[in-house]
Amino acid sequence: MSNSSSISHFLLLALADTRQLQLLHFCLLLGIFLAALLGNSLIISAVACGHHLHTPMFFFLLNLALGDLGCICTTVPKAMHNSLWDTRDISYTGCAAQLFLFLFFFSAEVFLLTVMCYDRYVSICKPLQYGTLLGSRACAHMAAAAWASAFLNALLHTANTFSLPLCKGNALGQFFCEIPQILKLSCSKSYHRELGLLVVGASLAFGCFVFMVFSYVQIFRAVLRIPSEQGRHKAFSTCLPHLAVVSLFISTGFFAYLKPSSISSPPLDLALSVLYSVVPPTLNPLIYSLRNQELKAAVWRLMTRQSIKRMDSF
Repeated sequence: MSNSSSISHFLLLALADTRQLQLLHFCLLLGIFLAALLGNSLIISAVACGHHLHTPMFFFLLNLALGDLGCICTTVPKAMHNSLWDTRDISYTGCAAQLFLFLFFFSAEVFLLTVMCYDRYVSICKPLQYGTLLGSRACAHMAAAAWASAFLNALLHTANTFSLPLCKGNALGQFFCEIPQILKLSCSKSYHRELGLLVVGASLAFGCFVFMVFSYVQIFRAVLRIPSEQGRHKAFSTCLPHLAVVSLFISTGFFAYLKPSSISSPPLDLALSVLYSVVPPTLNPLIYSLRNQELKAAVWRLMTRQSIKRMDSF
């Protein structure tokens, strides 16, 4: 038996048993990581440099891309390191930092997606009030509130989780530090307080989900009342990327944390964790850039401009 004061490190879940599979996982993770890094960096640069993209929708998209970068940079590099060097260790403080950062960026994405849904709702259902309700100051306040709420949520859960006495070893059944796996190591009945906080957090996330569903019901009703087919298509094209990202992000996260324990297994838990922590940050830039012509054109101009500068330097 051991307690948290005697634990200096945790053992993460190994992605593979053989050396060949470990190297294969490293290559796959490296490709995914570079794709997410490139895609989100292009969106951030295009929005920051393109003055015609300084609108509420693209401002929130820039914040979402920052959250995507934070999420994938928190979990994937450590998994790549472990696969490459055939290790499983993560220090106690490293695990706490990883848990805090992942919760911070993950929570920020949930709140930002909710704010982006409000942006689409006002744009389509209350277009005459758009400039008033979503001015530059209001957008800055909403983004700051999303990040601040995510910080407080992450700080609360991390401090509470790592204050629990751990009596069941130090092996985690996941490739990164997350609350459910740490709770499995805690002493009997000592984790009820954190379970209560998880219920509160899940209720908050569910409230965001209900708000999104209600907003999109109103959006679709408003879009269907648009007389011209071109107008309906334009309205739908601005909503579909956000709806696709929300569906992918929230459905995988909800199922990962709320699935029945009877169907829980290490392979399923691993697959679900990859779906909600690795796949959305990689696919979000692709989803938004494919459906938004303005963003696609801005990214293309940015890439060609950089190519021309490199050619001129030679």
